[in-house]
Amino acid sequence: MGNSYSRISPPELQESQLKVSEPNYSRRSDGLEVDEILAENVFHSMLTLERRRAERSSKPFVLMLLDANLENGTAEEILRQAVDIVLASKRETDLVGWYKKGAILGVIFTEVNQDGETLITETLRIKIESAFIKHLGRERASRIAISLHVFPETWDKDSSGWVADSKLYPDLKRKGSRKRLPLVIKRAIDVVGSGALLLMLSPFLAAIVALIKLTSKGPVIYKQERLGQFGARFKCLKFRTMYANNDPKIHQDYVQQFIAGKDGLNKSEGSDQPVYKLVKDPRVTFIGGFLRKTSLDELPQFWNVLRGEMSLVGPRPPVPYEFEVYDIWHRRRVLEVRPGVTGLWQVSGRNRTRFDEMVRLDLRYCQTWSIWLDLKILLATPRAVFNGGGAC
Repeated sequence: MGNSYSRISPPELQESQLKVSEPNYSRRSDGLEVDEILAENVFHSMLTLERRRAERSSKPFVLMLLDANLENGTAEEILRQAVDIVLASKRETDLVGWYKKGAILGVIFTEVNQDGETLITETLRIKIESAFIKHLGRERASRIAISLHVFPETWDKDSSGWVADSKLYPDLKRKGSRKRLPLVIKRAIDVVGSGALLLMLSPFLAAIVALIKLTSKGPVIYKQERLGQFGARFKCLKFRTMYANNDPKIHQDYVQQFIAGKDGLNKSEGSDQPVYKLVKDPRVTFIGGFLRKTSLDELPQFWNVLRGEMSLVGPRPPVPYEFEVYDIWHRRRVLEVRPGVTGLWQVSGRNRTRFDEMVRLDLRYCQTWSIWLDLKILLATPRAVFNGGGAC
């Protein structure tokens, strides 16, 4: 999260190593150590690579941002004066560069550990602030806002307002800018497609509503909390397929075991692979079983698409207790694109794919996304539904 203060105490960043040395203004002639300050696009690329490294090693890093953007034209001058202080404070493995050229300077403190109780983010903040005051003066130092961002982020399962810290993902914003027109077309397809389907299927939807009402007690629409892009929560709509007031712990335990790759889970008919959902779930009604098998229970999600919470195509939105047990690299599937009603893994293997492979398919979709790929997935979805298995 932004301005994170996680309890991490790296042996590499003890008090003695954070000592700020006297800046050497004679070693540069233009106010900037060119060889050590990365250009904006390079710094963003290095930040992406550092995230990938942290995903594999589980060793966090701290991103410090020095923002003088409110100074109306003098931001770059102030930050150039601060460069020597920052360079004197970092280790050889740390990276310094423009997060936003001329306005925000970034520092990546790499491979910090999670052992101990010292708040390293506070230590870093105090040291840099003290050095700025000493060498720039209190008035000038106060013009530089310091924020610290820790990756991997600590997910707060009890906070409905939690979202991923966008400051750690500037590459995604840049990618969105490059694909602005395709994204506008994708949203237009979502609005027109979902609206048209809701209108054309309205008699069929009314029949499903009647069947659910006549065969079991409870509301027709089931609203389940899911995580959208960057972890923003929303109510995902489905036709109710279970008896009312059931115990969700059955599914919670099963999904968490499935994500962990445990053996002995349910197998689908004609397959030796465990499936993503319970095969013989005692909570499911007779009509609900048919709706699930044919994925008709997913039809109300076209309303989520109209609202902009989902897209027609994208990774399936996880429930919070699923996200809770994700590995760090699994989380990327909820960051890069808006979740969808159907997706690459649904048409490739549907529920007969192990979870890690499902995530890899979602990430492949995120990396190779195009309008043409969306159209191919949409065209392949009816056949995948007809073959059975159901979405999640």
